[in-house]
Amino acid sequence: MSIVNQMSELNLLLAEDHIQHQLSVPQLVEKILERHEGTLTDQGAVLSTTGTYTGRSPKDKFIVKDHISSEDVDWGNVNQPIEEEVFVRLYHKVLHYLKEKDEVYSFKGYAGADQEYRLPIQVINEFAWHNLFAQQMFIRPKQEELTDHEPEFTVISAPTFKAVPEKDGTNSEAFIIVSFKYRTVLIGGTEYAGEIKKSIFSVMNYMLPKRNVLPMHCSANVGQKGDVALFFGLSGTGKTTLSADPHRRLIGDDEHAWSKQGIFNIEGGCYAKCISLSKEKEPQIFDAITFGTVLENVVVDPHTRQPDYNDTSLTENTRAAYPLEHIENIIQPSVAGHPSAIIFLTADATGVLPPISKLTKEQAMYHFLSGYTSKLAGTERGITEPQATFSACFGSPFLPLAPSAYAEMLGQKIDEYETDVYLVNTGWTGGSYHEGSRMKLSYTRAMIHAALQGEFRDVEFYTDPVFGLHIPTQCPGVPNDVLIPRKTWNDPEQYDQKAMELADQFHQNFEKFKYAGEHIRKAGPAYHRS
Repeated sequence: MSIVNQMSELNLLLAEDHIQHQLSVPQLVEKILERHEGTLTDQGAVLSTTGTYTGRSPKDKFIVKDHISSEDVDWGNVNQPIEEEVFVRLYHKVLHYLKEKDEVYSFKGYAGADQEYRLPIQVINEFAWHNLFAQQMFIRPKQEELTDHEPEFTVISAPTFKAVPEKDGTNSEAFIIVSFKYRTVLIGGTEYAGEIKKSIFSVMNYMLPKRNVLPMHCSANVGQKGDVALFFGLSGTGKTTLSADPHRRLIGDDEHAWSKQGIFNIEGGCYAKCISLSKEKEPQIFDAITFGTVLENVVVDPHTRQPDYNDTSLTENTRAAYPLEHIENIIQPSVAGHPSAIIFLTADATGVLPPISKLTKEQAMYHFLSGYTSKLAGTERGITEPQATFSACFGSPFLPLAPSAYAEMLGQKIDEYETDVYLVNTGWTGGSYHEGSRMKLSYTRAMIHAALQGEFRDVEFYTDPVFGLHIPTQCPGVPNDVLIPRKTWNDPEQYDQKAMELADQFHQNFEKFKYAGEHIRKAGPAYHRS
């Protein structure tokens, strides 16, 4: 199939009478209710469930290996190759499948708030609620922009089309296939809407570095003086909570890019976790869940339609998708200047990493590649004790290129724009998971405030002998002893043992980065087991 034939076949589908183009939010809500795809909550949000798949399906995600992708994609368990003919065959099947449906929904929008780098996209959905999700997550075009909108990438999602692995060349009934040659993402067999969002993020992670733009899995906000801060961190580290600051405006909560002009949001909405959500803890998210919001797998009272965010009977991965406009304290458009500070968040359950430390450029690249945190008991079946987990660049599932490519770009930009980088431990202090206690949120906020305000510039630093990290010896609002983790333990020798064990895990994980420069490798923990 040539690209011309592919486009022709897609255009024939889009010209069909049953294709619903660019419906408004109220129109889509009406369709969702009419087709029994979801219900309304007491606040007017749409609630839908996703059946078997309540999260991403990484084993079912592929990239077509062809003359475009073969040389630069980092092939492996994350980026699984699939043959072009497998993609083409499935593409024909899915388009024919959608042609037979009574209604199909199409949305045109953008990925990227900076007009110089934005990607015009088209999302074609079997479900109306998925089309509403896409409209809330991506950047919605103005009416006059639709006239000249030519999609450069298309997502086609047919959740009820089930692949047959032995015939279709997939691993299961579900598939998420990206073709850079055909500029298409093909999704089938899974109703989890997050696949739509993350597939385009993966596309941007491939395309933007070719334009010397660094894509990043992080949240971002901006202060009253225009100072920008980025927050990186895996699940449970406090990324959403700490970037939501009443004194700073939100740029975005998950996906950003760093160009020669500064920072821009890749998305037009937020995809927030809802587990244990309350107005007291996270008022911005709680208040954003109103008409037009899409709730995924949240349990509601059948009579009052009130959500129970503590009920995890369907999944712990309950979600809310809403446009940025549902939050008051935002910056629009979602663009800002170069970051003055970067915060790497980790929730260290061993209790040995300092609550805050300033990183050199090389240390920043090392910890960016490491992407460390602790996975806590209860987050996955079989996990009864906290486990160290490492995710390169704090987002390894979405990186088509080798992680070192992104780390080198980060190092260059830190140098060029003189950005301060801090590692912040929101995890345990005074001992490990069972003996210590979680770091007080008020302390973490005070330390981040001091970092963003430049209050550590004239402070003496202590160099940790195990990790080589530079720890400020004082911080307003934080007891001095809290800053040096060894001083918070009742048994310093036990601290030393735990610290050396974690340093070993860092070194073992970093062995997979064979291509990382020696200048990065030497920036890891100073301790090496003899």
